[in-house]
Amino acid sequence: MAKFLIKWVIYTLSLFAVSHIVAGITIANWETTIVAALVLGLINTFIRPFFIIFTLPLNVLSMGILTLFINGFMFYMAAHFVKGFSVAGFWNAFWAAILFSIITSVLNVFFSRKNYY
Repeated sequence: MAKFLIKWVIYTLSLFAVSHIVAGITIANWETTIVAALVLGLINTFIRPFFIIFTLPLNVLSMGILTLFINGFMFYMAAHFVKGFSVAGFWNAFWAAILFSIITSVLNVFFSRKNYY
């Protein structure tokens, strides 16, 4: 349960940062950010793997570039499920998803519970 909450906090902080950096991404308030982070996490956990498997041959041919577009689409899809979270267009979602992935990866390094000794 603690791992889930840490991931949720990381997603929330990342989404908050992305909304302030990428033009076209607007979030109404903190509550919306928290709900949007949860929805984005659920979409990435349950729906994204089906898209990845379904597009696997094209993904292999494109050397993984298609995954960036899938991530953008998942970001765009999350905006349609949460009231108060809006994305101006697909390209805004594309760049937001890339930035979201980078910020999430960096925060995961800081908040991971691995012991290296």
